[in-house]
Amino acid sequence: MDKYVVVAPVGDFMEALYVGIREFPTERVILITPKELTEEANKAKEDLDKFKIPVKIQQIDGNIWEETFKTICEISKLEKDNEVIVNVATGSKDTRCAATSAAFVNGLKAFSVSGNDASLLPVLKFSYYKLLTEKKMDILKLLFSTDCCRSMDELSKKTGMSLPLISYHINGNLKSDGLKDMGLIDTKEIRGRVDIQLSVLGKLLVKGYIPYEAEQKK
Repeated sequence: MDKYVVVAPVGDFMEALYVGIREFPTERVILITPKELTEEANKAKEDLDKFKIPVKIQQIDGNIWEETFKTICEISKLEKDNEVIVNVATGSKDTRCAATSAAFVNGLKAFSVSGNDASLLPVLKFSYYKLLTEKKMDILKLLFSTDCCRSMDELSKKTGMSLPLISYHINGNLKSDGLKDMGLIDTKEIRGRVDIQLSVLGKLLVKGYIPYEAEQKK
């Protein structure tokens, strides 16, 4: 039976780590921990040392969502020849959500824990990779790299696209989702103008923490 590299965020429900190890044969454990929870991570490492299970502690610092996405993306690449599974039950509310989303977009197996039972989650693939055209990516990169944009007109001028085309890419239509529907940008009206900014998910995609380029090559 193949053994797993188990990835788990450190947080409020560390007892779920041991349920997962019981249910899924474990070769190694990688704990993702904010700096302030390093002591809890070290305690879990000491406990698992008793069972001869190697543990690596990956400390993160900064935005929980961004750092969790970045770390799981990097683990997915480094461990591409191994069976990786993410225990999404161990962390805080934010890290559990971030770990679940990061597992999905990287195509990794994930499981949750309820009581003494562990349940595999369905492996989902986000549809961004098929829906994101080159023009949509150009808009996302522009929003990421510049102080833009306070209006559709401004975005139109900076991209060189017509106003109707910008509106199409932002808002979509009945047949195609726009960047707003895909959750990659946020808009709000300020003094009669539409302020356009990247969402957290949009920033993660542009930074490469969601494997967009790899999916496009398939």
